[in-house]
Amino acid sequence: MTLFGTAGIRGPAISRVTPELALAVGRAAGLDARATDDVDSTFVVARDGRETGSGLAAALEAGLESAGVAVRRAGVLPTPALAFASRGRRGVMVTASHNPPADNGLKLFHDGQEYDDDAEARIESRVEDDADPVAWSEWGTAERLHPLGAYREAVVDYAEGYGTALDGLAVVVDCGNGMAGRATPQVLDELGADVTALNANVDGSFPARGSKPTPATLGDVRAFLADGDADLGFAHDGDADRIVVLDSTGEIVHEDTIVAVLAEQYTRASDAADPVVVTTPNASSRIDDRVTAADGRVERVRLGALHEGVVTAYEAGTDDTRVVFAAEPWKHVHSEHGPWIDGVASAAVLARLVAESGLDALREPVRELPYRKVSIDCPDDRKEPVMEQLATTLPDEFPDGEVATEHGVRIERDDGWVLVRQSGTEPKVRIYAESEQVDALIDRTRRVIETAIDRPTS
Repeated sequence: MTLFGTAGIRGPAISRVTPELALAVGRAAGLDARATDDVDSTFVVARDGRETGSGLAAALEAGLESAGVAVRRAGVLPTPALAFASRGRRGVMVTASHNPPADNGLKLFHDGQEYDDDAEARIESRVEDDADPVAWSEWGTAERLHPLGAYREAVVDYAEGYGTALDGLAVVVDCGNGMAGRATPQVLDELGADVTALNANVDGSFPARGSKPTPATLGDVRAFLADGDADLGFAHDGDADRIVVLDSTGEIVHEDTIVAVLAEQYTRASDAADPVVVTTPNASSRIDDRVTAADGRVERVRLGALHEGVVTAYEAGTDDTRVVFAAEPWKHVHSEHGPWIDGVASAAVLARLVAESGLDALREPVRELPYRKVSIDCPDDRKEPVMEQLATTLPDEFPDGEVATEHGVRIERDDGWVLVRQSGTEPKVRIYAESEQVDALIDRTRRVIETAIDRPTS
């Protein structure tokens, strides 16, 4: 498909995600919903704070109504709140998540879960067909909906099942002028924390920092913590589905360590005979270690497809199988809360776990080996033949390793692991590696890749 990427439709609002496209996608989604009778065809529509969001939402709503479906206008929301509101019906979020302010996007939900590949393919086909509106007498109508309060209450109720009361735990939240300012500080306050919210005003130009939280952009929250003014820090992206966790000194806790901590907690809390954690091929083996210690198991799925991994885990499992958690770096699906990625819920649960045990104690059993990610230039037309060669040459380079090729080439060794996969968005091949000798592991892998890239095509 060319319209949808790994996280819906996303791109510049002037040249790609235009009002014309939003109108077409809205009509296609509405017509598709009317042809499917397994869920209410009403659509909840929300947007983040981007400057282009209002116009795109209006065009999207026009498309939906002209397809004959009802619209519930939910206003400006975090993406997880829109997903929450789409339970039992459908939803569209107008957001570009962590992309720059000139971008925007469309993310579709079905009963709280992102559309899968088949549903996106149907929408794309209908967009290409460019169908006319339904008869004037069949057009849908729009009403206002206010789900934010109910969403925040649901997160509070869910988080109270883990850890202990916050009782004044000092927490700082860098909302980054994004949608977290409407949810995370309020939820943590309700849970009893002493909350300081930074950059909590919603501003679609993201003046305080970029919408993607990175070590380079988190100066405000890191300085606040370094001054000794809080016990724990969180930072979110533009629509609050991602989360970054910082310790009391302002250091960022590795994203895979956070996944390992939550995965272990959820596995231990489950009463299922076969608790499963779904993650991605680039995720650290520290996750496997902690899940195994809690008598669970890990299944991996391609990047951007956590919901597919959950479905596959159930299909391949037994009546005793339960997916207790699904995550990739900075993006967490709290299964008992809902099937969507939710950074607000992550903050709430983690804060209560820290209040009970302390962050250091939660991290202590996690084996944190050095981890690196490297990109190597590779022409788009060479990526597939290179990966085909690497399926043989990389195992030859590491004959003592255990090889998996479902999502690239991943080799597990006693001293760590390495994964090579082609980028889906750039002319590059990615290396992910974790080992006490990570630099040497990267160097050996790089040489094998460069040889494959330079090898003439037969």
